[in-house]
Amino acid sequence: MTTEQPVLRVGCPMWAHRPWVGHWYPHKTRPGAELALYAKLCNAVEGNTTFYAEPSAENVQRWKDQTPPDFRFMFKLPREVTHDRRLNDVAQPVRSFLNAVEPLAERLGPLQVQLPPAFGPEGIELLLSFVRRLPTDWQWAIELRHAGWFDNSPAQQQLDELLIERGINRVVLDTRPLYAAPATSTAAIDEQKNKPDLPISLEAVGRHPIVRLIGEDSPQGTLKGLLRWIPQLIEWLDDGREPYIFVHQPENLESPGLARALHAALGLRYPALAPLPEAPDVEEPEQTSMF
Repeated sequence: MTTEQPVLRVGCPMWAHRPWVGHWYPHKTRPGAELALYAKLCNAVEGNTTFYAEPSAENVQRWKDQTPPDFRFMFKLPREVTHDRRLNDVAQPVRSFLNAVEPLAERLGPLQVQLPPAFGPEGIELLLSFVRRLPTDWQWAIELRHAGWFDNSPAQQQLDELLIERGINRVVLDTRPLYAAPATSTAAIDEQKNKPDLPISLEAVGRHPIVRLIGEDSPQGTLKGLLRWIPQLIEWLDDGREPYIFVHQPENLESPGLARALHAALGLRYPALAPLPEAPDVEEPEQTSMF
């Protein structure tokens, strides 16, 4: 991949999903070896692991060793910052986290600040203060889940203006596919309970627009939701931006294939698009003879 080519970043919320072994990964894939294979399927990952704990130096070095330089991680700040302390007195844990992931260097995409659904416009001053203190030599993205950030209120306008000024991306959470069909699986029912049904806001998407699309049980329905983004992706690419789309499904079994299908569909409309790597072969399981 050359840096001169327009790039669409596609990926999933994780890479070490064991149900992918034998489906997207070879049957003999060992635990801990998934990332190198995932990086042949997709060119970005959300890496939710950092939301739960700051990564060790050994893990960070392993992640770097298993990925090419043009791969991107979009890690979340630890929940200690966003959910436990709710942005109060967080300079030390933020700096500790940045020090931990810094060795990944160019492999780092925007770092995601995912705020809890209860964090609404009443926290505008705290949020503005937090944004102003974010180090400007890092890429950042903020995901808001309270409906009060989507009603064009003064608080939303203040925040969006600051994000645009600082070049910070506002994450787009697209749950339309999730709510477009009745949930049939337990996982889909849980997703509908936990994922908010919010408007789509594109006012402050920044240099690296980020879409997290939450799909339904049906891969076909999820793909339909992904394909509706193609005109917007073309517009962003024409503007010289580098968009990210992360595909979530209730069971996530087909998420890598859906991400690649979106990329392929966009490539048909946008021939200059940088290609994805060739997917790894998934060999047939060995046959055991009884004789």
